[in-house]
Amino acid sequence: MIETGGASLAHRWAEWELACCGWANRVCRRGQIRVFFSIVSRLGDGVLWYMLMALLPLIYGMSALEVSMRMGLASLVGVIIYKIVKALTERPRPYTQRDDIQLGAAPLDRYSFPSGHTLHAISFSLIAIHFYPELAWLLAPFAALVAVSRVVLGLHYPTDVLAGAGIGMMLGLVA
Repeated sequence: MIETGGASLAHRWAEWELACCGWANRVCRRGQIRVFFSIVSRLGDGVLWYMLMALLPLIYGMSALEVSMRMGLASLVGVIIYKIVKALTERPRPYTQRDDIQLGAAPLDRYSFPSGHTLHAISFSLIAIHFYPELAWLLAPFAALVAVSRVVLGLHYPTDVLAGAGIGMMLGLVA
């Protein structure tokens, strides 16, 4: 069977991306590194973001309640968007596609595309940093670590993370 140029390119891209997932997963199998990214991922589940939303009004006063509400609205819209996209694409997670990719954290749902963790990390960070730029030193690196953790832990492909970041960026800028 002869593959068309587009199908062949798409297949090669998928294989390359899966190889990247395998490489990232292998590099980070060392105990402390894996534990570190597991903790980052767990905090990115919402723990850090909900704490931040609760703490902003305590730290910055009641005017920060609006910022927390914007983050909450971005979260709600983000969940709706990523659930719809996941249902439409049904992309399997990397650890289900190759035996050498070890699952590093429990998935929150079945499908991979896009990364909800990254979507929320980017949108929340952008909103908080817009109003409180002094938080950038903490939130920007943390959001990047959340994104990396998703690939390292075998849960997402790089394009899942990029798509999540793109959606999160749009939500953050709109909010």
